[in-house]
Amino acid sequence: MKQVKLTLLFLVINFGGLAIGRWLMNNGPLTDWYTNLNQAPWTPRGIVFGIAWTLIMICFSIYLGKLFTTNYNSKIRSVFIIQFILNVSWNYIFFNQHLVLIGFITIVLLTSTLFYFFFKLSNKTKYYQYLLLPYIIWLCIATSLNLYILIHN
Repeated sequence: MKQVKLTLLFLVINFGGLAIGRWLMNNGPLTDWYTNLNQAPWTPRGIVFGIAWTLIMICFSIYLGKLFTTNYNSKIRSVFIIQFILNVSWNYIFFNQHLVLIGFITIVLLTSTLFYFFFKLSNKTKYYQYLLLPYIIWLCIATSLNLYILIHN
C-alpha cells in the first residue's frame, strides 16, 4: 500500500514538473526562434512529445514508488530533486532563454542522473529499474536533438 501511495505522490510531482516546465518554456516550440532553427531530420512531430512524456512519467513514477519503498535514503532524495530541477529548468533555458549550449549541458546532466538511478540506485528494485528505459532513451534522443541544433545553428 505504501508503494501505491508513493507512486501516486510521484505522479502528481512529476506531472506537476511537466506542467511547470511547459509554462516556463513560454510556448517555445511554436515560436519563430525555434521553428526557424535548423533542426535534426529525426525531430519528432508535436504530438509525439505529449505521448512520450506521459508514458515516461508514468513509468518513472512507478519506479520511484518502488525505489522509495525499498531503498529510501537522503542520497536518493537528493538525486531525485536534482533530476526534477534539471528536467524543469531545461525548458526555460532552451526554449525561453535560447541558451542552446547551457541547455545541452543541462540535458547531459539530466541524462547522467537517470543513468545514475539505473546503475547505482536500483540495486533493490529488481526489474523496476527497466521502467527507467523510456526516460533514458527519450533523453538520449533529446540530447542528440539539442546537440544538432547547437552544431547547425
